[in-house]
Amino acid sequence: MRFAPKGYGGRRRNPDEVKRDGWREQRVLAVALDDHRLTWPERELVRQLGEKLYGPATGGREVQR
Repeated sequence: MRFAPKGYGGRRRNPDEVKRDGWREQRVLAVALDDHRLTWPERELVRQLGEKLYGPATGGREVQR
């Protein structure tokens, strides 16, 4: 049994694909401070930019430094 009309299904994109497409198509960057691909200076730069633009993070999970 189908739950969606033909042509409205498809596959769900993973979060990294959404982030990559957002950057390529709209120049929007979504970065997690705990992304293992970043070095410490890169994570610190992202943290400082986030705090400058949006203020300090409240609640949520704490990132180890």
